[in-house]
Amino acid sequence: MRRPRLELAPWEPVTTPQLAGVLAFAAIVVLLLRAGDPGWTPILDDANLAFHEAGHLVYGVLGATAALYGGLLGQLTFPVAAALTFWWRRQPAAVATVAGWGFQNLFSIARYMADARVQELPLAGGTEHDFEHIFTRWGVLDRDVVIAAWTRGLGWLGLAATLGWLGWRWRRDRAA
Repeated sequence: MRRPRLELAPWEPVTTPQLAGVLAFAAIVVLLLRAGDPGWTPILDDANLAFHEAGHLVYGVLGATAALYGGLLGQLTFPVAAALTFWWRRQPAAVATVAGWGFQNLFSIARYMADARVQELPLAGGTEHDFEHIFTRWGVLDRDVVIAAWTRGLGWLGLAATLGWLGWRWRRDRAA
């Protein structure tokens, strides 16, 4: 007996104001990334830090290792869950917005990674530096800056791909 196949609704069309709003959001994120403290986006990273710290507690119920990785996981779980929710609802502008937030997250994660050896950043959750422990476990502590650069690169690629996808959807909707 065949199982019925789950059919998703068609995507909502991308309107010009939605595209403009997402592009404006992305432009503000990029400007904030370039100004002030590199790798820190005010307001967004304040929220990201809260999700990071909550992740230690939430994932910590699974044990000490999960608690260590929980900060990173918590910081990424919320934008991924939001993106999946909007994907399911077939709302492309919302998907792009929260995906942009998720990729923006990689810049603050990279900032934290690059600090693993020097440990100059103030720590909100205590005296333990997550990436010093994580990179030491992996045997790559001496590559913290290189890993951070790749993470930033992934953030830039992700932002560009997200905006490209939304622009493609907008153009496609205009042609239809």
